[in-house]
Amino acid sequence: MKRILLIATGGTIASAEDGHGLSPALSGEELAACVPEVEGLCELTTLQLMNIDSTNMRPQDWLRIANAIAERYADFDGFLILHGTDTMAYTAAALSYLVPASPKPIVLTGSQRPMTSSFTDAKLNLYQSLLYAVDDASRDVSIVFGGIAIAGTRARKQRTMSANAFKSVNFPPLAYIRNDRIVRAGSWAASGDAAATDAPAPAPVHFDAIDDRVAVLKLTPGLDPAIFSALMPAYHALVLEIYGLGGIPDYGAGELSFKRAIFDWVDSGRAVVLTTQVPEEGLDLGVYEVGRAYAEHPGILRGGDMTTEAIVAKMMWALTQAGDARELERLFYRPVNHDRSDD
Repeated sequence: MKRILLIATGGTIASAEDGHGLSPALSGEELAACVPEVEGLCELTTLQLMNIDSTNMRPQDWLRIANAIAERYADFDGFLILHGTDTMAYTAAALSYLVPASPKPIVLTGSQRPMTSSFTDAKLNLYQSLLYAVDDASRDVSIVFGGIAIAGTRARKQRTMSANAFKSVNFPPLAYIRNDRIVRAGSWAASGDAAATDAPAPAPVHFDAIDDRVAVLKLTPGLDPAIFSALMPAYHALVLEIYGLGGIPDYGAGELSFKRAIFDWVDSGRAVVLTTQVPEEGLDLGVYEVGRAYAEHPGILRGGDMTTEAIVAKMMWALTQAGDARELERLFYRPVNHDRSDD
């Protein structure tokens, strides 16, 4: 029987009403005890790493989770992280870079309703996540939620109340879970990795540093380009969500332009990633004139079909690993856990 470490971090799944609104209260052991069916799946050990609302999850907490996995990697066959839904996609993406290409599964799940709710989705999510974690074909970081398994870099919370809260963006789900059955599309294997064998899984590379000075800015009509200079003292990189397939306003001469503001940003040694604020199908700067000017300027990175959550996490990771702009570009464009398609 496989050994799984359940890492509890709080979230709605662990919450109870205390008269002031829902807040995390139940421990990982208490949550596991609510689903007795897990006893036949694996040897389950629980670790209460934190007990917070996921809106309070910060990059330093990603490091705590990654370090906990790395310290215990040899002792377990897989890892299940119970997490709040609001920032789960960010944490899943971050773990994809902090513990990349893991031969052992690192699965995140949670729920839209507390475990103690009469109509909770928590019990099925916990059970199916463990079912996925003990499956021999599972590996790398993923989210299992609402009956689907999603690559950790491709998940996005799409609904605030429904049980099918998450969707896989610009990449097919890794699997569907139907009651006790895992249905995989084709012969899925993690990107860049060989098929699983009976040999002991080696410990993956583990990173323990994050640069959290990365901001996201969404273009809106009439936004003042001077905002870039205002952000310079506080941030090393900016993720800019632009319009459609690759549109950035050009208001004409006589005003500070976005082109000048963005070029000044990257020419100062900071990084910028252009991505689209449209949820699906990605970015292509080569289509419209208003986007082509940015396509080849040094220091401007293209998000392609990545999610904003993955871009943020990847930049926070890559900034600590890269010694210069060329290395940052190489790391950003290198695919990790299916995070981007070929440009």
